[in-house]
Amino acid sequence: MAETEKKAPRVINKSGTLKMDDKVAATKQTRDISGRRMERRSRRDRSRANAGPKEFEEITIAVDRVSRTVAGGRRMRFKALVAIGNRKNKIGVGVAKGNDVTTAVAKATAKAKKAMITFHMDGETICHETRTKVTGADVLMKPAAPGTGIIAGGTVRSIMGLTGVKNLISKSLGSTNKVNIAYAVIEGLKAQVPRSEWVGARAKKPTAKPAEKKAEDKDKETKPATKAAKPATKKPATKKSTAKKEDK
Repeated sequence: MAETEKKAPRVINKSGTLKMDDKVAATKQTRDISGRRMERRSRRDRSRANAGPKEFEEITIAVDRVSRTVAGGRRMRFKALVAIGNRKNKIGVGVAKGNDVTTAVAKATAKAKKAMITFHMDGETICHETRTKVTGADVLMKPAAPGTGIIAGGTVRSIMGLTGVKNLISKSLGSTNKVNIAYAVIEGLKAQVPRSEWVGARAKKPTAKPAEKKAEDKDKETKPATKAAKPATKKPATKKSTAKKEDK
């Protein structure tokens, strides 16, 4: 029996070392200097472990190639415009340059996180109409009824998609520069004032708390009922005696 059994041929690599079989590789355990078992983690496992629910979403609105003339010629770089938001009432915009697209986008994202603002909303739309100007850009934004959607251009639509605003009417009346339009939209959202702080808004009367109401009711029960005041009776006018006149 031993003679008939054939041994598996050894596979030798180009470097002269023996190549492990699949069975041996599956059962082999790597250990550290102290003899403890080491877990093998690939890059794929590392990326899955780091991945989780993101608090903010980001979008790259535009990437442009820019140049600068120096003594040796032209210096080519990339400029990125990035917006970041949490799909509620926080939004930020950043612009940065880099030698490549990846570096420019990373720098712009970091700037957008630092420049995030919190604005007021009225349900799923803005509180009131605004018209903001930033250099040559002039952006008009109006609140809209539920079901209208976002009626706006490319830059405004991209920024509003990262907020909780779902109904909006917008119009760009000035320059078509995407950077200036983005900053104009941020200024318009920053200028939103809630309805309770409008001039002439009716202040709500403070309602008494239930504990205070119960205390007032108990005080009313303990106090004796006051008697109704009787109407004042007029005294009859007394006639002046004429006896003194007669004596005179």
